Amino acid sequence: MVSGNHFKTIANALVQNLIPSPLNDATTPQPVHRLDFATTGVLLIGKTSCSIRKLNKLFEDKVIKKTYYAVTIGKMETEGKITSDIDGKISNTNYVLCASVSSKRFRKLNLVKLKPQTGRRHQLRKHLSEIGHPILGDKDYGIESLILNGKGLYLHAYSLQFRHPFSNEEFFIKSELPKRFKKLFLL
Repeated sequence: MVSGNHFKTIANALVQNLIPSPLNDATTPQPVHRLDFATTGVLLIGKTSCSIRKLNKLFEDKVIKKTYYAVTIGKMETEGKITSDIDGKISNTNYVLCASVSSKRFRKLNLVKLKPQTGRRHQLRKHLSEIGHPILGDKDYGIESLILNGKGLYLHAYSLQFRHPFSNEEFFIKSELPKRFKKLFLL
């Protein structure tokens, strides 16, 4: 888990695993956004009070471009936009189908590139489930008879792109697809 009322969280592990900032406003390192439990990939961390505020503002203003990959179930359109109401707020996700493979159990598995335009809780998982293509391993929004037990959620936070709030330099941070994704699609 990224954070929360649990001992084993990323937020709790940061202090032991990061070199403290030498700047005057150094603080306990903390995530500036969240990932669903069992989602792999990029997580942005702030180490000073000022950087945490500025990075939070970039997320709030929706100027950080996020890219995810997911493995979904069922034959999908090659691209699309999903718009729905989540928790009383409009939410939008664009997707592109990257690859598909046949599967005995699931009929079709897809590697899908996702670009959320908003950041609602469980947005990608809910959106894909709403269009009938849940994420492989999703116990909350998946199809009960097709739940994968013990394999985890096939959702990966691939990249973040943004202009650095202090240097104004364009940043592109990415985390390669996990081996289990590559294995499914022979990448």
